[in-house]
Amino acid sequence: MSTNPVPAADLAPSSPLAAAMENDLILGLFLPLQEGAWSPSSAPRETSWTYDYNATCALEAEKYGFDLAFGLGQWLGKGGYGGETRFREHELDPLISSAALAAQTTRLLLISTVHVLYGWHPVHLAKYGACIDHISGGRWGLNVVTGYKPSEYRMFGLDPIEHDLRYDMAAEFTEMLRTLWASEDNVTTRGKYWSMQDAHVLPKPVHGRPVLVNAASSPAGLEYAAQYSDLIFITSPGGADPHKAVETLPAHNKKIKDLARARGREVRTVINPHVICRETEKEAWAAYQAILDNEDTVAADNFVAGFTGGDNKSWRGHSREQWVVGGNVHLVGTPEQIVEWFGKLHEAGCDGMQVNFFDYLPDLRRFGEQVMPLLVEAGLRKAAGR
Repeated sequence: MSTNPVPAADLAPSSPLAAAMENDLILGLFLPLQEGAWSPSSAPRETSWTYDYNATCALEAEKYGFDLAFGLGQWLGKGGYGGETRFREHELDPLISSAALAAQTTRLLLISTVHVLYGWHPVHLAKYGACIDHISGGRWGLNVVTGYKPSEYRMFGLDPIEHDLRYDMAAEFTEMLRTLWASEDNVTTRGKYWSMQDAHVLPKPVHGRPVLVNAASSPAGLEYAAQYSDLIFITSPGGADPHKAVETLPAHNKKIKDLARARGREVRTVINPHVICRETEKEAWAAYQAILDNEDTVAADNFVAGFTGGDNKSWRGHSREQWVVGGNVHLVGTPEQIVEWFGKLHEAGCDGMQVNFFDYLPDLRRFGEQVMPLLVEAGLRKAAGR
């Protein structure tokens, strides 16, 4: 099992991240907070964006021993990405959802995505985050997102912000969060982008501060991760084909970890595999093909264009077909094959897997019953106490 230290001295050894790192491989569930989750397809499934469905997913993940649950954030207009499925038109806010899940779960680390440049002030988020952390008993984490879609900025009456400047602003925002969480006294400071006078936050986060996360591929985003993040959500430079992913990920992971170590820190990399697991490989690939055969063409086109049309540097190695299936790396096969690929991704330098599915609850339960025991046998996970 891993004996790596907690990534930062101000994060207590009792934090849920420290518990997660007792496993060789951190395991997270990518919650389907968005309508249609990751796949713009009308293939049959019962996956739902509703809170009750997501709460059931989180409780099942906790039962099977997952370490964390995460929800992304988005800001879309009427119809979402369009098409017959109106892909991602409905979405639960990840911060509010985490607050609700904090009262229903007992062990999961709950990570919320917040677009910190969309009108937030550090005092707001420091207070709200500390409150959720308090409710959960110290199980809240923050995924700091700067945003990159001009349409999202304009939704808030803001002009789009240049790429590297966004990370300069995020760094100042994060510094202020950390100061507010740590200070026992009132805080007065004047930054370049935010200022505060006699600001104070109580209750304090349970473990010194919450776990901090970001997702990035650009030099500026990786520099931010190296300085502030405990976990960084990465994308495969080789696209969703796992054979190409394990060829390109070692250098990518090393670059990120070297950046952090140059600052005296450790950062863990977490990748997002879409898992399609069945009793036989033939059945798994048939399920994969069904997603493609039922693609929502309009929604898929808009989905791809929305991610690749701006200055976002991630997801550039993925084909349109891979976007339709969804997720960052596609792992298709039997339980044994899924575990083999998890091992290969771990050998390529990935410290964790943030899993998503097509038909969430049945796929999650199959994963929990059939794949998790094999992960334990492979030495990648400890046995979960149910």
